[in-house]
Amino acid sequence: MKKRLFPLLFLVAVTTTWAQESIIGFSKDAATKQLQLESEFEKQLSTENLDQWMQLLAGEPHWVGTEYGEKNVKWMEKQFKSWGYDTKVETYHVLFPYPKVRVLEMTGPTTYKAKLEAVPVEGDPYTSQENLLPSYNAYSTDGDVEAELVYVNYGIPSDYEELEKLGIDVKGKIVIAKYYGSWRGIKPKLAAEKGAIGCIIYSDPEDDGYVQGDVYPKGAFKNKTGVQRGSVMDMPLYPGDVLTPGYAATKDAKRLKREDAPTITKIPVLPISYEDAQPLLEALEGPVAPASWRGGLPITYHIGPGPAKVHLTLEFDWQLKPAHNVIATLKGSELPDQWVVRGNHHDAWVHGASDPISGLVALMEEARVVGKLAKAGKKPKRTLVYCAWDAEETGLIGSTEWVEDHRAELQQKTVAYINTDGNSRGFLGAGGSHTLQAMVSEVANKVTDPQTKVSIAERQAARNVVNGGSDKFALYALGSGSDYTPFIQHSGIASLNLGFGGEGSGGEYHTIYDTYTHYTRFKDPGFQYGTTLANTAGRIVLRLANAEVLPFELQQWYSTIDGYLGEVMKTLETMRSDVEKHNAKVAKNQYGLANDPKKSVKAAEKKAEVPYLDFSPIQNALADLKNTIDTFSKVDKTQLSAAKKAELNQALMHMEQALTSEKGLPRRDWFKHQIYAPGFYTGYGVKTLPGVREAIEQKEWQEAQEQIGVLAGTLKNFAAHIQKLNTIMR
Repeated sequence: MKKRLFPLLFLVAVTTTWAQESIIGFSKDAATKQLQLESEFEKQLSTENLDQWMQLLAGEPHWVGTEYGEKNVKWMEKQFKSWGYDTKVETYHVLFPYPKVRVLEMTGPTTYKAKLEAVPVEGDPYTSQENLLPSYNAYSTDGDVEAELVYVNYGIPSDYEELEKLGIDVKGKIVIAKYYGSWRGIKPKLAAEKGAIGCIIYSDPEDDGYVQGDVYPKGAFKNKTGVQRGSVMDMPLYPGDVLTPGYAATKDAKRLKREDAPTITKIPVLPISYEDAQPLLEALEGPVAPASWRGGLPITYHIGPGPAKVHLTLEFDWQLKPAHNVIATLKGSELPDQWVVRGNHHDAWVHGASDPISGLVALMEEARVVGKLAKAGKKPKRTLVYCAWDAEETGLIGSTEWVEDHRAELQQKTVAYINTDGNSRGFLGAGGSHTLQAMVSEVANKVTDPQTKVSIAERQAARNVVNGGSDKFALYALGSGSDYTPFIQHSGIASLNLGFGGEGSGGEYHTIYDTYTHYTRFKDPGFQYGTTLANTAGRIVLRLANAEVLPFELQQWYSTIDGYLGEVMKTLETMRSDVEKHNAKVAKNQYGLANDPKKSVKAAEKKAEVPYLDFSPIQNALADLKNTIDTFSKVDKTQLSAAKKAELNQALMHMEQALTSEKGLPRRDWFKHQIYAPGFYTGYGVKTLPGVREAIEQKEWQEAQEQIGVLAGTLKNFAAHIQKLNTIMR
């Protein structure tokens, strides 16, 4: 009798607990059913599937256009169909450069020919395969150049300011820059703007080699021969196929001439290992690099120019290659024309166990269990669209072409897009539209961290507090670097990007060492965080799919945007104060007196004063918006009639689009969103309120004032959209 009674009492206790919980977008009864569904979903997730699928999908190199990549696509298509999804493969034809000639040699004052090859390691058979993609930077232009070498640290704007102080000009030179500090594509872009004729990028051991820990195969970090591949396409201008900007790269699409494609680099660029970089850096003379520029090599870091002289030759085979997207659809039981889109890319530079297969197998396990529940009669109310993107590594191409191809329909039907990419052991990283922040926080408080057995929200909060931050859950703002970009920043679709990390660091990124062997030793042994990612993303997908009222929340959104404005205004004040202090020091010749007379340093000059800008249009728009949001937030939307809920959901779906402008950002109209964008000189790194912020940072004062007006207009449009929601709820 006791044995029979205990399960019954437990079920009553659990049901009572769920009944006491509220979820954004669900009434009490609906919340109870939803939490029961999520619990059932979680219990059926399998780490064994993730392990087996990674061995298969990362078994061989599979960059865009490869036979193994197509084999993976056909296998995934078969799996999704077996789980009950209406599955198809949508193919685009995109320009892809394969390296034919790669030569880097030092021609003076001594000679050295770069090896440009990573060595296989004992215990990892994947690194010995013959069909490994050579190390190179995709969308570098072809070139044959020879010149003196200049070391430019990370090759970011502040580094060139330091070079200017030292009187060093890179015009007509070849620069060598470290990876990190910014997205790799910024380095040749900025070097070309400064007049350089070639660019070399190397991985310094201080960043991801022996300074950080034991190198592979003993440890996770980059050994002396490891080289990071990667695209240097000018994605802050526009991502996607370089020949079809803003429209899909279908088979018969009209294409730009390659020489007219603005996102191909203007100068040749090549990545190398720190083994190949050391002889070049050792041969440099000139000023000793500032302390913050010095890396982990056992040399004195000099800047040059010269006497080291290098010869760089690059030639590529430029061909159209098929990019295959797997699109798997599970039609909603009640609202089939409202879509929740979920994606992760499948292509990799080499094997890609960590990037992207660790995220992809989590997505597939999530989709498998959702499909199983649907077959058991628990079908989601809204349509789910699971996507495995191709050609992400070369410039977010597969997802961008698909979004450009279906943009009108996606803007009409999509509730939200949820993205994952690489995954590892550690803490939740969650970024995205801040209208979704409250909902993601609720989910994060329901998912258990597999190592500490507290919620992933609590663990993330603990780390934030230890590092001097807040214990409040917050999404980070999305810049670029993965497949959410065309959804949120081009199409105005609310988006999220999810992944775990922080305890699986290493140097395998985009190298031949990103293998199943490396991953299961150092990144996520046992795939515990793979299933935790599937659990987190799956709960979010199911809540978006089943919510009675879509779970968008605006008060946290408002406080976030208000904070961004405060940051921008403070940036301007800091710039003004810094210029005033600088000019006072110049007037008193304090820089000149403080400089070492034996060192050649350019005399400091007065800087132009920073003007005052009128932020009142934005401030007034935000004040009006706050009142409208307060009204919206007071209503219990789950108590509305079915008709009003339906009308409200239609309006909520299009809310993010009200934050976009079809004119786009200055000089890059592909980027429509006025709140989030990748920085023009940061690449992946986000710029919030980008039109205003970047104009200020670039000292374009007239443009900054104009962009203040543009942003104020966007916020007014957003307020009008929220007022429409309020009208519906009356």
